Amino acid sequence: MEPNEITAVLNLPISQELLARDLLRLAYVAKDGTPRNIPIAFTWNGSQIVLCTTKNAPKLPSLRHNPAVALTIDTEVHPPKILLLRGRAELDVVDDIPEEYLQMNGSYEMTAEQRVEWEAEIRSLYDGMVRIVITPTWAKLIDFETTLPTAVEQLVQQRAERQRA
Repeated sequence: MEPNEITAVLNLPISQELLARDLLRLAYVAKDGTPRNIPIAFTWNGSQIVLCTTKNAPKLPSLRHNPAVALTIDTEVHPPKILLLRGRAELDVVDDIPEEYLQMNGSYEMTAEQRVEWEAEIRSLYDGMVRIVITPTWAKLIDFETTLPTAVEQLVQQRAERQRA
């Protein structure tokens, strides 16, 4: 998929709504070769998805070994809106709490006092974190109004061809 095609998908209003959500699902291949799919908080910086995790997270050796990932951001209503992304995870070990981590956890309802206590707790617990940065190399938006899963699109096309025959 060409970069301009990815940008076009990501700039759609529905994609922008989904990119503003709190959680996505990260799919990757574990070191033992089996698939994993985990929910994780994220932030979108306009060109990359940024995840933050502990330095001892089990997913890190897997991502170092095989950085290919797939991401899903979706809604829980019918019909769902689904943004599917693929890319490669780049790992950035930092000795502090990344600003993105503080941002991505800023949408939860906390009083100012609770926020100060939460941040103090985080800073006392972590001696640093790992930023997982993913630049999309493929993107598809499914809204079930203007776009459908590829297999369903093919069935619609086949039905139209049968009806024309």
